[in-house]
Amino acid sequence: MGTTAYANEWSGNVAQGLGGAYERMLAVAVAALHERDPGQLWPLVAGALPELIGAEVLIYKLDDWSESDGTLGLSPGVAPEFDGLGDEAMALLRAGYPFARHYEASPDLAPVTARGAAGRVWSASPTARLIDDIMDVDHAMGIPLPRSRAPITGCIVYRSGRDFTDEEVVVAGRLQPLLAGVEQQRQLLQRVFVPGGDDVGLTPRESTVLLLLGDALTAAAMGRRLGISERTVHKHVANVYRKLGTHDRLGTVLRAQQLGLVPAPASRG
Repeated sequence: MGTTAYANEWSGNVAQGLGGAYERMLAVAVAALHERDPGQLWPLVAGALPELIGAEVLIYKLDDWSESDGTLGLSPGVAPEFDGLGDEAMALLRAGYPFARHYEASPDLAPVTARGAAGRVWSASPTARLIDDIMDVDHAMGIPLPRSRAPITGCIVYRSGRDFTDEEVVVAGRLQPLLAGVEQQRQLLQRVFVPGGDDVGLTPRESTVLLLLGDALTAAAMGRRLGISERTVHKHVANVYRKLGTHDRLGTVLRAQQLGLVPAPASRG
């Protein structure tokens, strides 16, 4: 097969892989937009993402890839393997070798395999031996959130047998904006989420609009932030006013603070 024919076939395979991945990830995105609890968003992703890129296990970190701090989120079904791990083993996982060092040294946040980031030394590293022992996997790929900066945040996926293919790395890169959107939604919901606060009856999108009202954004700015039209923003704002029994922005924000739906000014970062 000639070079051009091979390139065309490879591009076709990538396009087919992307199409299937996007279709399945779209279902996750829709579920995320309807989820009120910010703590449930990344578990949704962790349950769906590995299959999309040929992985078996996913670990995500949204705060800091460091040895001394940070909570690990796991894909379903692998938590028992982590029970009883000592501090030294957990420190290896939290350190995110070799990805944390790789991304801190480069502005390029494209996904990369462990072998691509560390070379041949990856297979003999303590981290590679640890994941083989506890998860029976050999290979890893880092997928950082595309706009994260030090500390880098994102996830690592793992698989056994062969390494991740170029096509799977491309698919992971194309899914990064979706992951960033899920994380942005999580952060917005986290700022407004109050257990038991569903009594007001706000939808997840209305809760997000309520938060942005408190940030004094115009309807046009909110539309750009949320990827919706200004007209749709006005509809959400009208629904928020109706459900909170208010008639203007200031009264709505004050009412939301009284109900505990948004933080009071002194408590906001």
